[in-house]
Formats: sequence, C-alpha cells, structure tokens
Amino acid sequence: MIKINHQVVEPSDLKGITIPEQKNIIQLMARYQTSYEYQASSQLKFELLFRTNIMKAARELNKSGAKFTTFTYAFCNKTYWDRLPNGGFLLKPSVNPSVAILDILKNGKLYAFECSTGKAIVLYIATLYTIGHERFDVLFDRLYLMDWQFDDDLPIYQVYTDDYLPGDILHFNNPDFDPKQPHWRAENVVYFGDDSYYGHGVGIQNASAIINFLNKKRKPNSKNSAYLMRLITRPYFQSFLY
Repeated sequence: MIKINHQVVEPSDLKGITIPEQKNIIQLMARYQTSYEYQASSQLKFELLFRTNIMKAARELNKSGAKFTTFTYAFCNKTYWDRLPNGGFLLKPSVNPSVAILDILKNGKLYAFECSTGKAIVLYIATLYTIGHERFDVLFDRLYLMDWQFDDDLPIYQVYTDDYLPGDILHFNNPDFDPKQPHWRAENVVYFGDDSYYGHGVGIQNASAIINFLNKKRKPNSKNSAYLMRLITRPYFQSFLY
C-alpha cells in the first residue's frame, strides 16, 4: 500500500503521473502488503523518477559495448580512471565525476568489469540523471567503482521480500556454481517488470533464460538449480531530498 502523510492513497489519487513505467510502479506499490510511506507526494514522485532512471541507465549500459570480465582482468579508460590492483576503478584527481561515469556509456569498449560493479555503475548513472551534474560532481568527487562498495552519499540497503518493483536490484543465486568459474556464483540484475531483467554479462533476459545460463555454469552432476532470491537491493531514495 501507499501512504502519504500517514494516509493510504490509491493510484487514482495521485495526479501528474503520466509515464507508463511510473504508473506501473504505483499500481504495484498499491497492490503489495508492504507499506510505502512518504511525507509528501513529491517524495514518491522523486522515487518514481529515480527508478525510471535506473532502468534507463541499465538499458544504456547494455548497449554501451562494455564487456564482462572478472576483477583480475577488469580495465577502464585511463583518461578518467586509475585501475587499481584489486580491479576497482578510482576517479583521477581533477576529473569531473559526471564526465567520467558517462564515459562508460560513451566509450563502453574501453571498459570491462563484473556484474556487481555493473550494478553500481547503473546506480551512479541513475543518480546523476536524477540530481543533475552539478550536485553529482560535489557529492562524488573521488568516485570509486568496485563490487558493492558505495560512496556514503549513495546509501544502499537490502530487504528480504518478493515485492519486486521496477528499478529494484535483484539477485539470482547459483548455489552449485563451478569452482573454476566462481564469478558465476550469482547474477545481479536490474528489474524492469514483466519478467524482464538486465544483468551485465547476460544482457536483458527473462528469468528462465538467466537461470538456464547460470545452470550451465554449475559444477558437474549438480542437482541444485539457480534461482531468483527473495532479496532486493535499493538506494535510500529519500536521502537526496535532505
């Protein structure tokens, strides 16, 4: 359900929401038992904007030409980033974070990273789209891209539920992954709704296709299939409003 100022509201009560993806999100919010609470409708609309920007960033990264690889073989555009020994990318001094993060979309073939860093990149790009270049450059002046390590100014939390919303980061687990390919122990994805997911390394697929892909990366004679977890990763959307 959706609550604004402690009052339950229906999707029909919310005016000015015309983008189909956003209308779909509020329909799902209203249907779920989870209580989505906001002090004002502007907070809800900010989250809807952020979520649609997450999906936009995911689609753009999918088309960018950026490659999938492990931390060992990760690489980046040296004009903007220093590639660290652990496979992470650290923004060079005096480089604008907004320019560097968007370069991944512009010059994707100069980058390779694994799926968790890919999801971090999606969230940073979505943050830029949502709050603008000027504020982004102030908040993330020494941007660091590595696995699930996020800047304090992009707080992330996780919740165990299957109340999935478009713009959520979801997780496919592969419990019997091949020890020779440990990078396929899981696949982190952006959820678009309607059984559509983006994972760096697998592209935009439905759940069955991702599970079938991961099942081919299991150890011999495995009997445990990969599966979609009841785990959601989300930014604290409202943190950017204070």
